[in-house]
Amino acid sequence: MQITKAEVIPVELKLQNPVRMASISSDIQSVTAIFIRLETQKGQSAWGCTVAHPDLTGFTPEEIIQTCRDCAEVVKDLHPTNIEFSLAELERCSKGQRPALCAYDLAFHDLLGLASGLPLYRLLGGFRDRIQTSITVPVLPVKESVECAEENTKNGFRMLKIKGGLDPDDDVHRVRAIHRALPNIILRLDADGGYTVEGAIEVARALDGLLEMLEQPTPADDMEGLLQVTRNSPIPVLADQSVTGPDTALYVAANHISSGLSIKVATCGGIRCASEANTIARAAGMFTMISCLIEPALLVSAGLSLALSSPNVRYGDLDGHLNLTGDPSLPGFVLQDGWLIASEVPGLGGNVQLG
Repeated sequence: MQITKAEVIPVELKLQNPVRMASISSDIQSVTAIFIRLETQKGQSAWGCTVAHPDLTGFTPEEIIQTCRDCAEVVKDLHPTNIEFSLAELERCSKGQRPALCAYDLAFHDLLGLASGLPLYRLLGGFRDRIQTSITVPVLPVKESVECAEENTKNGFRMLKIKGGLDPDDDVHRVRAIHRALPNIILRLDADGGYTVEGAIEVARALDGLLEMLEQPTPADDMEGLLQVTRNSPIPVLADQSVTGPDTALYVAANHISSGLSIKVATCGGIRCASEANTIARAAGMFTMISCLIEPALLVSAGLSLALSSPNVRYGDLDGHLNLTGDPSLPGFVLQDGWLIASEVPGLGGNVQLG
């Protein structure tokens, strides 16, 4: 199986509803998805994908697109099934841009699945074939937050991730209101790094017994602050934006900075690096959640494959494709009553339709 062609195809995807986050100054209206298509000598096509937005990945679309094009020049000299060697070469070519490396990581894993005739989640470990996912309740006033939560539960979801971080007191009111309306639904609060240490501890204590977890309460680079929240919180605290790959996962785990890790495939640089971060957490006795950015279904498929592969992955937060319009990737997985169920199609299990 020899690679004969590598295409880099950027696509701007608009959001159905703009996204507000505590860590950014303006709403996100769209993201740029960069698709990679690898064609083999036998005419097979494998797909990879990443996303670019300065506030989500730290790089501009232009930077990631150019790096992906640079990597395309060396791909034809790499063997698809020598995946560790090939990804090491591409890691050098990607010059520290982990989102760019992610696109090729997915494409090479897709090729590996095609070569073996197996779905990727089985190649990675095959621990389960489905996992429950949360769905996001965006930053909204209290009444609208409750209405959004109720609408999501009508669609079968039983886990809600409530976005916050802009106003701790308002977040407490919103969570309490949603819990009153939906007392049997699992609630998570994601502050996106918006709280001070003192504010985060107050929120955690005020919502003890109502929340399953508090995600990234303090800024991503404030490891000492995150540690203090973890030590004083009555509920589990997850590191999210603080985890950007195996190196930061090791630092968080070795210093017991959080209760668990939220791992994103695109942020880490693909399935290989995200899997390494999960292994680090597992060795440290920490649970993981496989999460996502605002991203196409093909990238969600990759996160799902990893989530299904390991018993250490306790939680899924894989709804990043649901707010996109015009996503050219068609998932192979099924979303049913809040559960993501794997496809038995070889590789990533999805399809991409680009005109």
